[in-house]
Amino acid sequence: MSTNRDEFSEIARQIAELKPIIEAHADEAEEQRHLGNEVARSMALAGLYRIAVPRSLGGGEAHPITQIKTIEAVSEIHGSTGWNLMIGIETMGILGGSLTRSVTKQLYADPELVIAGTLNPLGQAVPCDGGYRITGQWPFASGIHNAQYFWSQSIVQKDGERLKDERGFVFCESMVPVSQVEILDTWHVSGLRGSGSHDVRLEDVFVSTEYISQVQRRIPVEPGTLYRLPIYSRLAYNKVGVATGIAKAAINQFVELANAKKPRGSSNLLKNRVDAQRAIAEAERLIGSARSYVFEAVTDIWDTIENGDKPTDRQKAIVQLSCSGAANEAVKAVEMLYSAAGASANFLSSPLERSMRDVLVVRQHIMVSPQYTEAVGRVLLGMESETFLF
Repeated sequence: MSTNRDEFSEIARQIAELKPIIEAHADEAEEQRHLGNEVARSMALAGLYRIAVPRSLGGGEAHPITQIKTIEAVSEIHGSTGWNLMIGIETMGILGGSLTRSVTKQLYADPELVIAGTLNPLGQAVPCDGGYRITGQWPFASGIHNAQYFWSQSIVQKDGERLKDERGFVFCESMVPVSQVEILDTWHVSGLRGSGSHDVRLEDVFVSTEYISQVQRRIPVEPGTLYRLPIYSRLAYNKVGVATGIAKAAINQFVELANAKKPRGSSNLLKNRVDAQRAIAEAERLIGSARSYVFEAVTDIWDTIENGDKPTDRQKAIVQLSCSGAANEAVKAVEMLYSAAGASANFLSSPLERSMRDVLVVRQHIMVSPQYTEAVGRVLLGMESETFLF
């Protein structure tokens, strides 16, 4: 779609300008296990976190393909930075379309705004005068060190019992200043080490009603197509950008290695070996095919909603299938290149080593996990999915 190319062209220019900053701080992020504030601030001032924010709030309200390409371009530079950007884009976009306008206009007036969040109902929300009291602990709070606010999900409780209605448990999301959040040092990992995805804890923190959202129940404040997309489709497609960005980086890393390395016992460069040629070709095919399928699926569901129709379970299932498939194909592509590179790829000094451990983590996220493939199959066979995703 030409409009998507037009949307992304200016963003691509901004990312190219930010590339030296991201590269210069990548090793530091890996060492300290969270993104540096200079990188996050630079992305915020460039407007990258706002590409899914409503236009009425100064955001891009961009098509999903533009969002994926943006995250992909940053992830190709540094996987953990791309992951943090992805979380910020999702969180700030969802909140911009669901919180009341009086709140969002004030929040989004800050050009350096970054919001971290996790849509996982691990907290308890107790109603009180003017709002709720929130208690809980949430894992994987990516980017929390760079954020001004933290957005989390809880189950509403009444008289010590979790509240239910005809749709199941009643969830709500609360946004609090990071100054009220306890960051727990739990992110001791191999892949996406620089993302700072530590646990966070809130203990009986009051949140006024205006900072409470219910994205799965409330009619969006914003009328745009983006804010009427199924919430779980939105949480799936942007993970793809991280996976394919890391895989594209691995392709470039392998090309550089293959043009410089002479395998042990050989007088020829690695690029002259048949297994190296096969690996690079297969990796390129896997990533290209995966991206195209995702772009087709998200465009189909976008067009349906834009035309005023309700997406079918099949359309939502296909979005899930394409996104989880892309994450899996990205892993396969990097594994091929890693294997063809030989023993040198195992050293910490090898960029392929980082790409291999980073891309594996993306596939482990619940929104692109292969665990729901059978649920997609049930939908395609005319059965109930038996999952909350679609």
